[in-house]
Amino acid sequence: MIKLGRGARQRCFSEAVVSKSPESAELYQRAFLQLIAEDKNISFHAERGREFLYRPGQLLVGAEDQQRVIEKLRQNNIDARPADGFAGLARLILPNNAEDIPRIVRLLRDQRNWPNERVPLVQPHHVIVGHGGLVMGNPGDRPYPTDPISAPKSDERLKDVRVGIIDTGISSGADSEHSDWFADRYLKEADDVDPAYSSGHMFALQGGHGTFVAGVIQNAAPGVTFDPEVALDQNGFGDEERLCNKIAELGKKKINLLNLSLGCFTEDDVASEPLRRAIDGLPPDVVVVASAGNQGTQRPSWPAALCRVTAVAAAEQKRDGSVGPAWYSNWGHWVDACAIGNRASTYLKGEWQLPGEAAATPFALWAYWYGTSFAAPLVTGRIAATMVADGITAAQARDKLLSGPDFHPGYGVFVK
Repeated sequence: MIKLGRGARQRCFSEAVVSKSPESAELYQRAFLQLIAEDKNISFHAERGREFLYRPGQLLVGAEDQQRVIEKLRQNNIDARPADGFAGLARLILPNNAEDIPRIVRLLRDQRNWPNERVPLVQPHHVIVGHGGLVMGNPGDRPYPTDPISAPKSDERLKDVRVGIIDTGISSGADSEHSDWFADRYLKEADDVDPAYSSGHMFALQGGHGTFVAGVIQNAAPGVTFDPEVALDQNGFGDEERLCNKIAELGKKKINLLNLSLGCFTEDDVASEPLRRAIDGLPPDVVVVASAGNQGTQRPSWPAALCRVTAVAAAEQKRDGSVGPAWYSNWGHWVDACAIGNRASTYLKGEWQLPGEAAATPFALWAYWYGTSFAAPLVTGRIAATMVADGITAAQARDKLLSGPDFHPGYGVFVK
């Protein structure tokens, strides 16, 4: 279910000047699309206005619907075999119809094919991307090197607030290279490390995304404890299964907040059922914050558009000093809040060079990047900081921020 929002759906904020994407954004998008084309485990449904990524040859169905879906497919000469499911859903493998998944899902969702019966719960197995700009919501451009940032003064009270961050992970040297930001604020585990690089010291398309997000949270809530988990690879790709497993894993730990700077579009914009179930399975006092995505569309991005999730769009400061909607940000009645998405934060050492660029750009632990990926953790951090400042729960802190006066239809409450 999509949340009911407040106000009209038009673009607003004021007479905002729309920024233009940097030239390198086109090279970034080409590189991203090339990775999709080369990956046999990702298919791209390219129907205009209905685009989404999915795992070829896989259907997810309600466990109670598995047998009748298999039978219906058999009647249509489509072979399906059961496989291990997740998040309470069954999985069917269609080896001879790998690229026909969108067509098959629509067939199975058509009431005319189920006379006098309930339509089964069925969907593709969607691919998730990091929201750190444009193709399927991924960052619209690569990061850029920037000067070091002084760490804000730590608030000792925040060490008792725990934030889960499901992303690309954390850099292997985060606690030493950014000691003022991260030392003693997370448990260092081998399976939480961001691979980051495509080869040598050359960054992959979203290498360092999780470290950048962690820095934004620390800047907003200095001293907060966080738990980084990996659900996206170094190029920013994951899927519903991996994300659901990580949500369930964090649900067994004592976290107050969960930051998800990632998401997916879905077939016919139907809510992701496995993500809904995974998030609803979290303890009721955990607040979930997710980025809205970066295609400049009203299409809902999941999990941000789920009822339990606080969806965050991006704003940006214009040349005249005013704040307006970021040109890349998704927006709509399902969005709850917005924050500046163009930010500088903690990063890694390495080099960036996209296909078509003449030379590599070196990085030395700091970066400037833009996307709703970096608006969401600002809101997450502000919720954590409000918890300790007012001595209230995460849910109460969220509600206090979302009741702020600076509300903009389609973008929600602006959080500074």
